Amino acid sequence: MPADAQPTTDPATTAATRAALRAEMPVAERWAYFDHAAVAPLSAPAARAIADWSSQAAQQGDTVWLEWAARVEATRKTAARLVGAGADEIALLSNTTQGINLVAEGVDWREGDNVVTLADEFPSNLLPWLNQQPKGVEVRRVATDRGRLDLDDLRKACDNRTRVVSVSWVGYSTGYRQDIDAIAEIAHDAGALFFLDAIQGLGVLPLSVRDTPIDFLAADGHKWMLGPEGAAVAYFRKENLDRLHATGVGWNSVTPQADFSQITELVLRPSATRFEGGSANMPGQHGLGASLELLTREPTARTAAAILETTDLACERLREIGAELATHRSAEPSGHDPRSGIVAFTLPGREPTEVRKRCLAAGVALSARSGRLRLSAHAYNTADDVDWLIEALRG
Repeated sequence: MPADAQPTTDPATTAATRAALRAEMPVAERWAYFDHAAVAPLSAPAARAIADWSSQAAQQGDTVWLEWAARVEATRKTAARLVGAGADEIALLSNTTQGINLVAEGVDWREGDNVVTLADEFPSNLLPWLNQQPKGVEVRRVATDRGRLDLDDLRKACDNRTRVVSVSWVGYSTGYRQDIDAIAEIAHDAGALFFLDAIQGLGVLPLSVRDTPIDFLAADGHKWMLGPEGAAVAYFRKENLDRLHATGVGWNSVTPQADFSQITELVLRPSATRFEGGSANMPGQHGLGASLELLTREPTARTAAAILETTDLACERLREIGAELATHRSAEPSGHDPRSGIVAFTLPGREPTEVRKRCLAAGVALSARSGRLRLSAHAYNTADDVDWLIEALRG
């Protein structure tokens, strides 16, 4: 399925997906939780996996380390299945920033090269590129209209010295979902690599690295994947592994692995694990893996349909109370669907941070970002949650 395809599921299956996920989200018992674009609550499977690791670590120490390692590898395989990659193309990292830096520091830059990104990117998808400026790298920032990218502007920003095009799939501020199929084509036409910051969509929006020729991506698990902070997944297209200089290498980057005394030379593993360096965040990756297993039980098209149904309803109700939406929700002339789980809005005459405080007191979680309020709905959110949100906003 193309990355911007509108999900086509019937209401019955969408409702079943919503109910199945909601049953595994303890937070729903107390909160109308609309803050998944910040830090999501843990799913019940993730919480159990972390608790199991903690109990084993306290009672058995490293006598079960091989079992822990096997669970980490299961997380890798589930992440690979989620994006249509090979398990050997998946690195398990600490956060999205680490994944971006592995690419930014790994490219063999030459003075006069440039990287193209967006003017309103989250700092993690800007600072690693700015950090290359002492090498003579130019950082070109393409302006957007509340997240909406004019593809012609992107095309004009690229030239034969563009080495990387790096964009967020979904903008954190307004929730605009980029046409990454078109962006990948523009990047590759310029001879550049395409990096995708997928943190605001991975796990709940359809994505296949085979259908969309992404070169690298990274996404932390503590947002839409319902995992803990400090556990992330990254994808490195296999044919591009050797196009990056490996940084942060350690015992887990090389071969052979079994006998540390035999590691006397730097022989990188022929897989994305070369970028993992040292010890894994075992409890974090166990928790993330458990949440990914939960999410992948349902087709991603159904999860996306549930989210977009809820955010469409929220937009309708927000307009009814006089809110002004900053988020683009209409299909593009090309047919591209810019919707995501994020909706940014203002309530004229009201301070976003104060409104957020009142909402939290009423049991409704949302964010204040860039001078606006921001709600981010997951597939388990219901129409009743939207009612709860609107009532809190009226207050």
